[in-house]
Amino acid sequence: MINYPDELNPVFDKLSTHHIKAIIVGGFVRDALLKISSKDIDIELYGVSSVESLEEILKEFGSVNSVGKSFGVCILSLQNMTIDFTLPRVDNKIAAGHTGFSVSISENMEFKTAASRRDFTMNAIGYDITTQKILDPFNGQKDLKEKILKEVNAQSFVEDPLRVLRAVQFCARFDLTMSSNLFSLCQSMVEKKFLDELSKERVFVEYDKLLRSAKPSIGFRLLKKLNILELENFDITLVRLDYFANMKTEDTQTHTLIMLTLLSLSLLEDETTLFLSQFTAQVKIAPKVLILKQSYKELSQMNKQSLKDSDLYRLAQRVKISELLLLAQVIEPLENQNKVLLKRAQKLAVLNEPLKALVNGKELIKLGYKPSKQFSKILNRAYQAQMNGEFSSCDEAIVWLQNI
Repeated sequence: MINYPDELNPVFDKLSTHHIKAIIVGGFVRDALLKISSKDIDIELYGVSSVESLEEILKEFGSVNSVGKSFGVCILSLQNMTIDFTLPRVDNKIAAGHTGFSVSISENMEFKTAASRRDFTMNAIGYDITTQKILDPFNGQKDLKEKILKEVNAQSFVEDPLRVLRAVQFCARFDLTMSSNLFSLCQSMVEKKFLDELSKERVFVEYDKLLRSAKPSIGFRLLKKLNILELENFDITLVRLDYFANMKTEDTQTHTLIMLTLLSLSLLEDETTLFLSQFTAQVKIAPKVLILKQSYKELSQMNKQSLKDSDLYRLAQRVKISELLLLAQVIEPLENQNKVLLKRAQKLAVLNEPLKALVNGKELIKLGYKPSKQFSKILNRAYQAQMNGEFSSCDEAIVWLQNI
């Protein structure tokens, strides 16, 4: 039996009165079998004539969004959950890319036919709410037990190039081995440059899942074997990635930043920019990686014991010192000076943000200055003086201003 949130029972009861069969599908069933907690619930409904009629049934339980109407998808916001209700469908390839499909929906379709469109056998398992039985037409449970990733249908698998990257990240997340046939399919798709059809946004989603896996080295070894990605200092980099993956950082943006910096650390700046462009269309993250990488290289060449407070203040202007020290901890875990720097940054209140300026435009106006182009120069000079320790309080700052 698959345990699901009790809040769904009233919905299932209402669907039953309309003679609609509800089957939980996809990742939720897979994760339940693996004893992994999951909030991502997809429910396939059999016996529904249209998305419009489904909307009428669901709207009494919460807000309904039919943004995926053309794909037979209706999204219900129920208390603190977002549930995807889908109508059984088959996908037909009509154009290049991940989204180049036409969709055929049928209320009388058999579960096996609907499940045949899925990518991997472990994702083609369903749970029938009425009979409380697991539906497994492609032996996904057996593959899960044997820790093997297999495709459902070789012919339809190659129609979606994104599935290559999904296969890679699934292997890393669940410690799986690709079947020889699946590996051959992925290899052929790479050789034929099918992955060039994908948008950078979708590519990054899959890479991001890989970077959040318990053992990313599994995925990156596959990327290398498939000739998707090449890295210098490969083995050392993989050890670092796995080490950091087990440190369990709470901030997802920091996690991604550190992972990408570790990946790019052995590359030149131009190579890093090119490398990052393969991973993400998020323009903001590439400069952060470059700055963090450069800051670490500079820090590693310094005598950390001789760093002045002003050095730390200026460092905090460029990067979050907490992220810099986290990166350093991965690369040089036994370096005690990193702990000393951590305590100093905490004491100076610049661990996660730059030094707060004691002088701003209001102080200058209070002293009788009229706003002008000179303000920014004066404020910058004051901030530099503050970082150099020439004053450390508002009163001292005012005296310093009066003296200049």
